[in-house]
Amino acid sequence: MKDLIIYLARALVEQPDAVEVAEYQDGDETVFELKVAEDDLGKVIGKQGKTARALRALVSAAASKRNIRAALEILD
Repeated sequence: MKDLIIYLARALVEQPDAVEVAEYQDGDETVFELKVAEDDLGKVIGKQGKTARALRALVSAAASKRNIRAALEILD
């Protein structure tokens, strides 16, 4: 899952080396925190949050395939 998020985020941003993903457990849910360079934050969020919603949908779909719960948080 973490590799999927890194792969997708690096494809979206101008500074792929600045992409960081942290993972922690919150009860029965795995939470992934995505951090990108400040200049790339808008590219990851997208217009009206559409890109962020798409990333979260992909993470949710991949998690459900593995029978786990996962959430994606984009840090600024």
